Amino acid sequence: MRETPNFAGWRATILHREDATTERLTRQLKLFGFHVLVQWAPLAADHLPDLILVDADQGWTGLLPWTDERAPRPLVALLGSEAPGRVAWAMDQGASAIIAKPLASSAVYPALVMALAIHRERQAVVEKIAHLEERVRMRPLVHAAVQKISHARKLDEEQAYRVLRNCAMQRRLSMEQVAASIVGGAEPLPEAG
Repeated sequence: MRETPNFAGWRATILHREDATTERLTRQLKLFGFHVLVQWAPLAADHLPDLILVDADQGWTGLLPWTDERAPRPLVALLGSEAPGRVAWAMDQGASAIIAKPLASSAVYPALVMALAIHRERQAVVEKIAHLEERVRMRPLVHAAVQKISHARKLDEEQAYRVLRNCAMQRRLSMEQVAASIVGGAEPLPEAG
């Protein structure tokens, strides 16, 4: 089971015209410990809150400071419309949860927890992809290091790879880091054995 978050001290911005929805939402968020700001103007990229709630019924391109669907903060769409274009707009902005309007107080906390969990999962996937892309980019170095070890120690590729892997494990470094050191000449060739 996942741990439920404690929102005490978090900053939330509601991008919505002030009305009964924002009053009810502000009251509910304050009960959870949020510091709440309500505005109906584009959000500044250099001062992002911890959580963003946006009116997806009237939101426009440029209201949020990012251009892809990788919202840098958990984003909750406030939606009273069933219009496919409004749902698509919320998704294009990176919303990870929706609270239906008119607002039911009981819908707020589950949506916040869901938005935070999905946001964290998305961030983890982005980081993992970046890590894997870096490893793929470094594969030619690993191959070059294996070739260098193979020629210098008169080993076949499989044995040379094993030597490189063992060297990386002993030094507690990635194979790519050790390979880069070997190919660059900063690391002496490891001994077979």
